[in-house]
Amino acid sequence: MKVKNSRIEALKMLISSQQLGSQEEVLQALQREGFTLTQATLSRDLKQLKVAKAASMNGKYVYVLPNETMYKRVHKSQSAREMLANPGSISLEFTGNIGVLKTRPGYASLLAYNIDNSDLHDILGTIAGDDTIFIAIKEGIDRKSVAERLSEIIPELNIQ
Repeated sequence: MKVKNSRIEALKMLISSQQLGSQEEVLQALQREGFTLTQATLSRDLKQLKVAKAASMNGKYVYVLPNETMYKRVHKSQSAREMLANPGSISLEFTGNIGVLKTRPGYASLLAYNIDNSDLHDILGTIAGDDTIFIAIKEGIDRKSVAERLSEIIPELNIQ
């Protein structure tokens, strides 16, 4: 069981830090980390972790870990047209060297993933919840320039 737990932890780390688009790529990454397993075992591990595929910034589909809060029931149902008309991000505010990006429920992980995997050198990293992202910004960086760069990634961004 110890081997499985360490393999699962390695799998989570690999999926969250690399753009892996196929089980073959995941198997190779795990092998580089010293794990030997079959495709069937990997498939069971992915199912256990509830791993899904999502489109990255470059349009390639990659494995992503679920944000467990995304599985909450939505109490107010919306039609597909309403959901498409409503953008993923809602607002961006700053305090000190932290940006707080509010999103629609369930959108924070995907947007944070896109921010972390973009070429924004002024952003140190993000922490995502269900509908909020904390964005750590380097000291001395102009908030307006960060907001402008973020709006390139998130066109519907409402900067406050």
